[in-house]
Amino acid sequence: MTIFILAACILSLVLLITWAKVHPFLAFIIVSIITGLALGIPMTQIAASVNKGIGDTLGSLVIVIVLGAMLGKLVAESGAAQRIANVFRKLFGEKYLVWAMTLTGFIVGIPLYYNVGFVLLIPIIFSVAHTHRLPLVYVGLPMLSSLSVMHGFLPPHPAPMTLVGAFHANMSTTFLYGLIIAIPAVIVAGPVFSVTLKNIKSISPANHTASDIPDIQLPSVANSIISSLLPVILMLLLGLATLVSNASDEHENFKQLMIFLGEPNMIMLIALLIATYTLGLYRGKRLSAIMNLYVDAVKEIAIILLIIGSAGILKQIFTDSGVKDEIAAILKTWNLPPLVLAWIITAILRLCLGSATIAGVAAAGIIAPVFFGQSDVNPNLLVLSIGAGSLFCSHVNDTAFWMFKEYFGLSVKDTFRSWTVMETLVAIIGLLGVLVLDIFV
Repeated sequence: MTIFILAACILSLVLLITWAKVHPFLAFIIVSIITGLALGIPMTQIAASVNKGIGDTLGSLVIVIVLGAMLGKLVAESGAAQRIANVFRKLFGEKYLVWAMTLTGFIVGIPLYYNVGFVLLIPIIFSVAHTHRLPLVYVGLPMLSSLSVMHGFLPPHPAPMTLVGAFHANMSTTFLYGLIIAIPAVIVAGPVFSVTLKNIKSISPANHTASDIPDIQLPSVANSIISSLLPVILMLLLGLATLVSNASDEHENFKQLMIFLGEPNMIMLIALLIATYTLGLYRGKRLSAIMNLYVDAVKEIAIILLIIGSAGILKQIFTDSGVKDEIAAILKTWNLPPLVLAWIITAILRLCLGSATIAGVAAAGIIAPVFFGQSDVNPNLLVLSIGAGSLFCSHVNDTAFWMFKEYFGLSVKDTFRSWTVMETLVAIIGLLGVLVLDIFV
């Protein structure tokens, strides 16, 4: 009965949004409440689930997304994104431009959380597509596939780090194996797959491309690149400082400072303050004009934030109803190889819960008691199998699905065709890579 309710919930959500043309924000609230009742959550508790779902989701994302949007708007309007696009053109030419975007996302995605990387790189994606008159999805999806793979597979991202601890895996070994698997996954799901998406048209994408600015008025190459990638640079520097401080038992205050500054919200705030000077005040912009840019940036993403928050409501309903425990009890009876079973459990949780991070962490709690300590299961590969499963089939209950749809101005159908298929390819290739590695290690 639970499986039927879940299927009916997802189908109803899709039909409300695509056929009935109900706004996703309202559709999520309506379907979440009805699903909560159907799953047996007391009526008096559903309101609490709604509030917790939207609060927890936005509470962990809203600062990063808003600050990232502000930085992205500044990068676009100052001409920094245009300057970076020009550098790409000169270095790689249009023929290899998509591969350059993929490599950029791969490098940026190693230290950077997905949502931070997304809002940071969006202006560059838009500027490159605009400058070279290329389809937006064709240019952007390869870069975002790299970000997604890094987020799902590799430490220091939240779910992989949780899994490394849960299964007592070796972080360095997991990172190395993850890189080996990530490269083919990114190549196939990114540049290779994006070739099939050239005919997808953006309906009314968010405006992250400033009008062309004469080269003489553009910021320098160094200023453009450093200011745009400040969050990445800061995270790398703070991570290095934390490793150095952890090597010694002294300087406890310094360790605490590095932990405080290393939070994504703090990194984005510091990066925005520095970029406000380097791309704004330093180049003669008035502070009031820069603040007006930031106001416009927030207006542009207001609807996106509402949709992301409402998607969190459905996730919370599934969590509070105990659905994941019922699914786990069923799957534990299946006679499958451990790495495959771990992937399937995580993939189903991802389908139901939406969030890759939540699916991965929830899977760890389900799988650890079953497989932990088994000599025939490589814990490093178990981490990567769960990481791959956590990216499977992103759809309407995943906030990343809506970020991609709204920023790129796509229909729900085209978002399924591009984003959902890309995420599914990454998950399947990731599992195949884990199984191949299991033969040799």
